[in-house]
Amino acid sequence: MTKSEKRALAAEVADRLEKLYPTAECALEYGGDPWRLLVMARLSAQCTDARVNVVSRELFSRFPTAEAMASADVIEIEEIVKPCGLYHMKAANIKDASKMLITDFGGRVPDTMQELLRLHGVGRKIANLILGDVYAKPAVVCDTHCIRICGRLGLYPEKLKDPTKVERILRELIDLSRGSDFCHRIVIFGREICSARAPRCSECPMNDICRGRK
Repeated sequence: MTKSEKRALAAEVADRLEKLYPTAECALEYGGDPWRLLVMARLSAQCTDARVNVVSRELFSRFPTAEAMASADVIEIEEIVKPCGLYHMKAANIKDASKMLITDFGGRVPDTMQELLRLHGVGRKIANLILGDVYAKPAVVCDTHCIRICGRLGLYPEKLKDPTKVERILRELIDLSRGSDFCHRIVIFGREICSARAPRCSECPMNDICRGRK
């Protein structure tokens, strides 16, 4: 496909996803608090959003602010976030990032990619999530669902799994004003229909335009 054909395909996918899921919301229940989204996004690595939501209730009950998290005993944080996996690293990251928010950013979660990437444990996926959901800036969150599904659809070679390369490609193909919502819808679509191991191709609303249909 030419780039213009891929753009047309991406637009069609976005339109169908919007009809399928009119309300596009982040699955992490962060209550509109940018710092909580930062923490929860870090906990979500290799963990389900549902589990993060449960664990975070206790975490934020114990440490309700960045200041409280920054001064917390990391061992206590570890005990709470242990069900999310990789808990040593995640606990250290959210404590250190919270501290850095206070010392370097006046307690405010920054609104630029460059500044967000300075925070401990924050990569482009988390940074894009915050930029899109909190600050309504153009963003493409390349999680595993997005990478898998957009590859299956034919927007790039299905074997491509590099998040940075995928993000670069998608930024040229999708309407960035819809980027954040597009990615949230892709996640829901990946869970309900286009799963990794058993995609429901016969029931899929993308069946007629998908290059990877079975």
